[in-house]
Amino acid sequence: MLSKTMEEALNKQINRELYSAYLYLGMSAFFETGTMKGFAKWMRIQAKEEQAHALKIYNYVIARGGKANLLAIEAPKTKWASAGKVFEEVYAHEQKVTGMINALVELAIKEKDHATFEMLQWFVKEQVEEEEHANEILGKIKTIGDVPGHLFYLDHEMGKRE
Repeated sequence: MLSKTMEEALNKQINRELYSAYLYLGMSAFFETGTMKGFAKWMRIQAKEEQAHALKIYNYVIARGGKANLLAIEAPKTKWASAGKVFEEVYAHEQKVTGMINALVELAIKEKDHATFEMLQWFVKEQVEEEEHANEILGKIKTIGDVPGHLFYLDHEMGKRE
């Protein structure tokens, strides 16, 4: 059984994961209007991953006898100056999420909640990948700059994500 403190913290994380999905969907819309379909597809897939993360925590809360409380999702911004600015925000956002996951791990340790600690290890590993991918794409954009032809090629590559 989850403590009330852990239940509340996990419910907040469900909200944060859904916000992440919403943010990435907003970024997808930004790229769609800019005719960068590859970047848009990458962001839609990222949004789906974040929804899956929220459901993973949601299902865990239920399995542990807790109550899932769905909170209001904050509206994300919808405009950026460039593809580079979008990925600067993606990278910073993933770093922020890593901090949130780490705080949950610390809470699980404090509460001696070994089951939650174990479940959260999946998210710890996932965040390493999330930060790595965001940083890699940001690095590519910084290398090529906002040169339309170069971005067109990168957009094509981003569209290959399954």
